[in-house]
Amino acid sequence: IGIINLKGYLVWSLMDNFEWVEGYSKRFGLIRVDYETQERMWKKSSLWFRDVIAKNGFDFQS
Repeated sequence: IGIINLKGYLVWSLMDNFEWVEGYSKRFGLIRVDYETQERMWKKSSLWFRDVIAKNGFDFQS
């Protein structure tokens, strides 16, 4: 694979939230929300994104 000139990455939502068409059934956030207890839980995607920010990039091979 050649060099990819990636300029940015868009996160849909920080936390799971209400979607107008899907309601609470789809979970797009980096942080999972338990709607009954309001507990927040880090998803694997949020940990990956944290590392991308800390390193100012990511290793495409891993």
